[in-house]
This record gives sequence, structure tokens and C-alpha cells, in this order.
Amino acid sequence: MSTSLQALIFDVDGTLADTEAAHLAAFNEAFAQEGLGWHWDLPLYTRLLEVSGGKERILHYWRQVQPELTDIGHGVRDTVARLHELKTAAYERAVRQGAVQLRPGVLKLIETAHDAGLRLAIATTTSPVNIAALLRQAIGPDWSYRFAVVEDASTAPRKKPDPMVYRQTLARLGLPAAACLAFEDSANGLAAARAAGLATVVTPNGFTAHHDFRGALRVLPDLSGVTLAALRAWHAEAVHRDTEPRITS
Repeated sequence: MSTSLQALIFDVDGTLADTEAAHLAAFNEAFAQEGLGWHWDLPLYTRLLEVSGGKERILHYWRQVQPELTDIGHGVRDTVARLHELKTAAYERAVRQGAVQLRPGVLKLIETAHDAGLRLAIATTTSPVNIAALLRQAIGPDWSYRFAVVEDASTAPRKKPDPMVYRQTLARLGLPAAACLAFEDSANGLAAARAAGLATVVTPNGFTAHHDFRGALRVLPDLSGVTLAALRAWHAEAVHRDTEPRITS
């Protein structure tokens, strides 16, 4: 099978859009609605982002503030699920109100790649509701037609840095990792993509700029000015060179 560049695979939160500030506000809104007295500030949330998945993040924090919470039974899981539902609803409202925008260069690259016949995919650990809310607002109601494959928290329960979501994406695309490029913003995402054999372009944000991105094909401020010609050249470098991928900032 050809290893020329045939598909681009995107993470969502932090990669396609700077979503985390809106997610943080939505978590705090959910906590307030339930009267928990919890409040995540920016430094705390930055640390909590090392835990992939909203429900997992809530449970991790709950265990931190209540170390005696050892029995994760139905009551705890139901509370976590309820909190996550409230948080998701708050996030959707924020997106509809224009609180979240695609990052620079993202939409142009998606449109250019689609028009050039490259296949596009999403590989994320966020929920399908969050994906739809963001991309419906940013791209339009027909956003899903741009993407050949969408893998998310509902289809890949093992969260990044586990490579499950990327391996399933590749299987559904019917392509080898060597024919694709991944786009990520975090160390967990990079680890997941690399474990699946994918060369990875990283565009950090304010929540992930301190992460270790060794092993990335490129580390860029954003995707503005990134052309298909450049992506094809970087991809060829990853496929054909036997040396460590070069990181640029």
C-alpha cells in the first residue's frame, strides 16, 4: 500500500479550537448547579488536563478532595455522569454564544485538504455532543460530510495516551499509519498518536505549552500558513528518513 500522504487526523479540544477555557467555565457552572462548593481555577485545571476525559477528570478530582472515596459504586458514577451532563449542556450554550472559535489556519487547511482529495478524520477523547456543538457552529450543519471517520469517547473508551482512538481511526480509514498525519496539542495526544505509529504535528496552546513534545514531527504555534505542500514534505521526511523527527518552533 502507498505511503504517500492520504489522510489528516485531527484531535479536537485544543487542536481544532481553543476550547479549554469554555470547558473550565462549564465544569464550574455544573459544580455550582449541584451545590458542591467545588471550583477549579486556571492552575488547577491545567494540572487536571493531564487526565484525559471529562468524567475521568471529575472522578480524579473527587478522589483528591475526598481521599476516603475508595468505593466507586453506582452512586458515585451516577453523580459523575450527572455533573458531566450539566457541564456538557453549559459548554454547548457557550459554543452557541460564540465563546469558542477554530484556531488560526484550521478551517483553511481542512477545506484545502478536502478539496485536494485527502481524507479527513477526527480522533478525540471528547464526547460526540461536544464535537457536534463545536463543528456545527464553526463549519456549518454539514460539517460531518468533511470527515470520513469520527472516533470519540463513545467509540474509544480507553482515553489518550492510550492509542486506541488512533488505531480505530486507522482501521476505519483502511490506511496504514505511514499514509497519515496526526494533529495534536498535548503530550497525552502526542503519545497516543506516536504509539499508533503516526507522525504528528503539534500546535500547543496556553494549557499545554509546558508539555514535553519530543517525538513530534513539527511543533508550531498554530496552523496558519501551513500548506499541503509543506505537510507532504514533512510527511515524506517522516516516512523516508531514519533519523529522529526534527522539532521546530
